[in-house]
Amino acid sequence: MAVPVASIPTPTTAATVVASNPVARPFLKWAGGKGRLLSQYEPFFPTSCHTYYEPFVGGGAVFFHLANRVQRAVLGDINPELVNVYRWVRDAPRALMAKLEHHKRHHSPDYYYHIRQQHHLPLPLDRAARLIYLNKTCYNGLYRENSQGQFNVPVGRYKNPGICDPDLLWAASSVLQRAQIVETPFTEILQQPLTPQDFVYLDPPYHPISATSHFTGYSRYGFGPADQECLAQVFRQLAERGVRVMLSNSDCEFIRSLYEGFSMHSIQASRMINTNAQRRGKISELLITSY
Repeated sequence: MAVPVASIPTPTTAATVVASNPVARPFLKWAGGKGRLLSQYEPFFPTSCHTYYEPFVGGGAVFFHLANRVQRAVLGDINPELVNVYRWVRDAPRALMAKLEHHKRHHSPDYYYHIRQQHHLPLPLDRAARLIYLNKTCYNGLYRENSQGQFNVPVGRYKNPGICDPDLLWAASSVLQRAQIVETPFTEILQQPLTPQDFVYLDPPYHPISATSHFTGYSRYGFGPADQECLAQVFRQLAERGVRVMLSNSDCEFIRSLYEGFSMHSIQASRMINTNAQRRGKISELLITSY
């Protein structure tokens, strides 16, 4: 069910504390994050928009980059634990940081695996702190779930992981005050009251271009060819309504065929997820726009 944009919360007292570093940026490490590609994306971003929509929010790099250009935002994801984290960063960063400081004091490989096995914590605050702690201390900053929805990444080798960064969290909380955060499938965006003054960015799990590039483990649900085809239909329907839409995905024949007729731009990205470091390197991706 779509949530009306009018229900976007007003800033809370706790979240309006001014950070010493006011530049908001992602507070999670995220596979496929767009932080390093923003300079290539910049020519295609609108200079302003009324409401920004991002149904696959992930690490939120594009949202944080555009936050000062938008009046409000609707950020969504199908992963309930990720949505929970964003809501706690927005609404109660002080309480969240207290939990993270506890994790920071106790961090060790044994403590990591103790926390990792706590798959069904009853309190949302504890679950939010757990996700950030595991994200900051797991191998390669990789978020991956098994078929039961359980986080299953081994501990990373970090001398001093940044488990709790108050400035980072306060800055993120500040810009998230203008955001509605929803747990919903991407298809629900068609139910939103979009106008040509709005902007939609779609960053789905990429279509694999080889056997070793197949990674859809952000949630238990996966994202296959049928999902890609459904997403392309959503893209076309939004474009037909005059909404400005941008999508990133693999540069391959399948994706190009789905978005035939739209503007396609080649982006040079670094392939970071591979157990063999020699197979990491530059790869061409697609940035597709309806305008």
